[in-house]
Amino acid sequence: MFAALRLRTVERIARWARKRQGDDALPLVLRARRLYILPTRAGYTAALLLLVMLIAGLNYTNSLALLLTFLLVGFALVGMYECQRSLQGLELVRAQAPDCHAGLDGTLELRFANSARGARRALAVRAAPERATHFDVASGAQLTLQVIHRCAHRGRHRVGRLELSSTAPFGLFRSWTWLHLPLEVVAYPRLLGSRPLPPATAGRAALLAPNHASGEDEWASLRAYQQGDSPRSIAWKTVARGGPFMVGQYAGAAGSDFRLSFAGLESLDLEARLSQLCVWVEECARTGAACALSLPGLEVPLGRGASHRTALLRALALYGTAAP
Repeated sequence: MFAALRLRTVERIARWARKRQGDDALPLVLRARRLYILPTRAGYTAALLLLVMLIAGLNYTNSLALLLTFLLVGFALVGMYECQRSLQGLELVRAQAPDCHAGLDGTLELRFANSARGARRALAVRAAPERATHFDVASGAQLTLQVIHRCAHRGRHRVGRLELSSTAPFGLFRSWTWLHLPLEVVAYPRLLGSRPLPPATAGRAALLAPNHASGEDEWASLRAYQQGDSPRSIAWKTVARGGPFMVGQYAGAAGSDFRLSFAGLESLDLEARLSQLCVWVEECARTGAACALSLPGLEVPLGRGASHRTALLRALALYGTAAP
């Protein structure tokens, strides 16, 4: 009950802050009016301890105890000022949101610049409710970091808000602000599906070089294992010798064309079909095979390469939701 009440209160304060601040534009320099600060748990504990020390010093008229109490209070007040100062003047110069797969961790790329004389330490940024990314920015330096986020379903998503905070220098106070950036993420379908690729048609390379169309692909090289790879393609002998998980690449696939469509996937629902097509697109991209995509009302012509892979995955991500 208390957790739900706390979450509701935080959401209400965040909505108020967004209405007060509006949408942010880059480059963004943090000003004092948008920074908020409260004691941490350690800060509240320290305040209670100082109160006990003050009462004891007054009760026993102990001048040394009162002097120590006032010195510690001054120490805490300086820490509060420095905590807010660690964010004030910090500049966000760039923000990007690369595409990602639904259900998997994606990354937001943020670049911060520190023009102050001193370093900014104990900083943290997170896309709620994901885990925070902690970092420091040296004096006069710029830093690019990646913030973890996750999209629950495919489609186009707007990054709601980012929380930037600091507990420097003593951890007694926490200063924070919310960033409302114009970032949109395209989430591809989930990488789910174990069906083999549909039969390939002979590509131009195979027609021009018939001696290589021998029914078996020629082994080309090994690469690092990636999520979604078929277990049959793993080099198990390398794993048995204590090596890392590696996947074999074959040159024969590069001479084949794959026509990807809903054909043969009628027993699956729409999301499962798109997920299986997504797995096939990634497999074609890894082997260098050319592929085309055919969906009801949508045709992506034959091609290969990174840009073609992105076009196919975006078509799958936005199918049925908006025009790609």
